[in-house]
Amino acid sequence: MKIYIFFLLISVAVISCGEDTKPKPKGQLRLEYPPAKYESFANDCPFTFDKNTVVKVKQTADCGLELHYPKMKATVYLTYKKVNSNLEKLLIDAQKLTYEHVIKANDIAEQPYVNPSKKVYGMFYQVGGNAATNAQFYATDSTKNFLVGSMYFYAKPNFDSILPAADYIKNDMKQIMESLKWK
Repeated sequence: MKIYIFFLLISVAVISCGEDTKPKPKGQLRLEYPPAKYESFANDCPFTFDKNTVVKVKQTADCGLELHYPKMKATVYLTYKKVNSNLEKLLIDAQKLTYEHVIKANDIAEQPYVNPSKKVYGMFYQVGGNAATNAQFYATDSTKNFLVGSMYFYAKPNFDSILPAADYIKNDMKQIMESLKWK
């Protein structure tokens, strides 16, 4: 009996010997999105713009729009307001909306946008860090129309994780601003 136990232990030792286990290298998240393709979007609202073809559009009250990115779990909210001698208040509200994120933001970069031929004037904000939104903009013709856009994700903000999707959508938001036309 002792000899069987001895051979059993020897055979288990020989069989169990093999290559040393190695820890797996840390993986990097690789998110790839399709190249952006744009098409003109128009409805009964007083503006048109180019939108990405992957976007699902939902119209809300008063010409507000929700541009849903289902694969990225994000939405760009477009809010339209008529200018009725209240341009200064609309500008202050749009800037206040952006600077409410200063608590969580590492930085806020402002990029003015001016297109006199289309009468589109505005500001594009890039918010760095774990803020609720990573990009916002406003655009106006200074006399009749005012449009605000904000990007939000359906998850707790973690800047490193959402960065590829945020960059992709920021480019779409810039395209919206640059292609915006008032009717």
